[in-house]
Amino acid sequence: MRIDAHQHFWIYDPVRDSWITDEMSTIQRNFLPNDISQTLKDNRIDGVVAVQASESHQESYFLAELAQVYKLIKGVVGWVDLHSAHIDEYLEEFKKHEIIKGFRHVIEAEPHGDFLSSDEFLRGIEALTKYDYTYDLLIRPRHYASTLACVKANPNQKFMLDHIAKPPIKSQEFEEWALFIESLASFPNVFCKVSGLATEADWTNWRLDHFTQYIDHVIKSFGKDRVCFGSDWPVCLLAASYEQSIEIVQDKLKDFTNEELDKFWGLNAVKFYNLK
Repeated sequence: MRIDAHQHFWIYDPVRDSWITDEMSTIQRNFLPNDISQTLKDNRIDGVVAVQASESHQESYFLAELAQVYKLIKGVVGWVDLHSAHIDEYLEEFKKHEIIKGFRHVIEAEPHGDFLSSDEFLRGIEALTKYDYTYDLLIRPRHYASTLACVKANPNQKFMLDHIAKPPIKSQEFEEWALFIESLASFPNVFCKVSGLATEADWTNWRLDHFTQYIDHVIKSFGKDRVCFGSDWPVCLLAASYEQSIEIVQDKLKDFTNEELDKFWGLNAVKFYNLK
């Protein structure tokens, strides 16, 4: 099974979706499964993981409802208030929706670097472990230290690093990010999505070789059993078509065996998210 492990769907709301600035006008509209289904077929993608794009429990239910209509959605990464004293009640309720495999918070927007190491957040992660949910990490460099502390404190929690931690591809800076990747990859409970790369480059002037050192380092650090593909559609459209998003990654997999390619393009995501 070939899986795109990172897609977004939304009915555009200029207030709720204010993160989509005028610079990003290309995606200031609705995006639903019908808009991508033929493209997925053309690229032999069998299914997708739908990931939250706004922060409310309603978002989780919206994606779960979409999955009932569109069978191409094989799993949902929703949002839950991890800081809430009622986290167990929320997760009990979400357990009624088998399609919801895990949760994410847009940590990259949080100004405080210690966001992941607060007592409230750590209690929320412990609850996810208890209910067997995954957690997607969307971070920036200011969160590196607390990310490592959080992962170290939760060895039984399954973590997925989104967008290979958004390295500074546009400037081609490498060392700080690379050291963090090596440290994070040392924890066997962390997987990594090779996703969302074009939007970290120069949107209008990137080349395939701009991504090489970053993708190579992720594969070397995590190994071929803990990496998977994600397009970050439709956000990727700011800088690359769906086909270009595949090409950016495919170009770096020349030494993969057929079995390793099957894992990268789907089976690792199926294993991590327990997709059916």
